[in-house]
Amino acid sequence: MTTNKRYQQRVCLYNVLPKQVTRKDFNRYIQSHLKHPVKGPKPKLSSYKIFNYILYVLHTGMQWDQLRTRRNELHWSNVYKWHARWSKNGSYHALFLASVITLDQEQKLDLSILHGDGSNTIAKKGGAVSATPDTNTKRARK
Repeated sequence: MTTNKRYQQRVCLYNVLPKQVTRKDFNRYIQSHLKHPVKGPKPKLSSYKIFNYILYVLHTGMQWDQLRTRRNELHWSNVYKWHARWSKNGSYHALFLASVITLDQEQKLDLSILHGDGSNTIAKKGGAVSATPDTNTKRARK
């Protein structure tokens, strides 16, 4: 088998982001990395369902307030609050690191196709935005 064919077979397995996670995979790979508050009431829905709603919103790119849960079992703002909580407390970061380590241990991590870009581009409304707020842009262009 040529290298190109092996590469194509491997890409077919790992080139799709998940839209939904099975309960078995959630309990095995994800549950242990999601942190829950010690105090306060327990959530009405399981973390599994909340996580799948978050995946659905991220996959479709819809606005959070457009999310409709099954039988109105949970308001969209609660799903967003869990997403924000897990994002801020490092749960997603721990999950990402664990997934990379697991893929590496199973020899399924292909670093030859890894692309990383740490740059950010800030888009601001309006005309040319000066780096220094007190600089006159007409004088700075001369």
